[in-house]
Amino acid sequence: MDSRTGLPVVGMVGGGQLARMTHQAAISLGQSLRVLAADENDSAGLVAGQVTIGHHTDLDALRAFAAGVDVLTFDHEHVPGPHLRTLAAEGVVVRPGPEALAFAQNKLVMRERLSATGFPCPPYTAVSEVDDVLKFGAAHSWPVVLKATQGGYDGRGVWMPGSADEARELVPELLAGGTDLLVEQRVDMRRELSALVARSPFGQGAAWPVVETVQEEGINTEVLAPAPGLTPEQVDEAQDLALRIAAELGVVGLLAVELFETPGGLVINELAMRPHNSGHWTMDGSATSQFEQHLRAVLDYPLGTTNLRSPTVMANVLGAPETPKMSPDERLHHLFARFPDARAHLYGKGERPGRKLGHVNLVGTDIDELRPRARLAAHWLSHAEWLDGYRIH
Repeated sequence: MDSRTGLPVVGMVGGGQLARMTHQAAISLGQSLRVLAADENDSAGLVAGQVTIGHHTDLDALRAFAAGVDVLTFDHEHVPGPHLRTLAAEGVVVRPGPEALAFAQNKLVMRERLSATGFPCPPYTAVSEVDDVLKFGAAHSWPVVLKATQGGYDGRGVWMPGSADEARELVPELLAGGTDLLVEQRVDMRRELSALVARSPFGQGAAWPVVETVQEEGINTEVLAPAPGLTPEQVDEAQDLALRIAAELGVVGLLAVELFETPGGLVINELAMRPHNSGHWTMDGSATSQFEQHLRAVLDYPLGTTNLRSPTVMANVLGAPETPKMSPDERLHHLFARFPDARAHLYGKGERPGRKLGHVNLVGTDIDELRPRARLAAHWLSHAEWLDGYRIH
């Protein structure tokens, strides 16, 4: 407990943009989020008032950091499970707990648990040798989806061999490099959706509107809230699915369930147990942002309402192939001159190709009208050039 405020202290492991935006939400709750960052120049390290420098794989650093907080949470899922179990055994309040977080840390463990309990997953199998992939491809048709069981994100750690010959060339190299793999059926999907929910230790749950996520080369570029064209029955199904998974796995905090919409119904892709890119729209389009809700959940406060304030489009700001000569300050100046209603959220990161530098939210009444404006705004912030003939005069 912070003696200055009389409020419990939340510590977040990881100093990235999720911790940065959680810190923003913590301020309105009277808190200064404490952050364990690998570097003082990490995204959250630049703004948070109480930053401890240490690495998430260092048990001693984790233990020392946890000693000063009332509850420990995360802006990523990469803290080793044995470390978390040790901290929990020593009395640290860890939310989500290590037993729950294991299902977001290992895709094979997640597939096994969810499939065993009847949740809709694609056919899959563990891979210990190339023959596992060859047999799976023969049974389920090529191409197949090959995934690293741990560590992959934003398209990393995913391969799609289109034939047995491609698998023979790829799989032995990955296995020899120490990558644990699973293979699953390539889903005939119409689009990708995300069902974001929160759950408290008390067991209260809350679900936001289901959104559509747009991917390019494995990286999320846009989020449409709410997902256009979903029936009320489909929304209920997705939200219920996510809430049931949260309860089944004992999640405390945020859970993002990434889904494929297929001709046969919804299929689970992956899970994340933290604030998630598909929920950034909530900062401007929802009554309660995902970041405030995560804090409420891990503190066991009653959860906030998740009502949609207005249809919202989020576009990620992704680093350009070459860093623009125009400074970020100049780019913001021009952006707001052209789009004064744009809500820019920049992460304070150094620019490099493809890196998530921030996001832009636009709210309104018509998603079809908002989408091109959001894309233009995000592209301008990363490239300092307007698409489709737009120019600053």
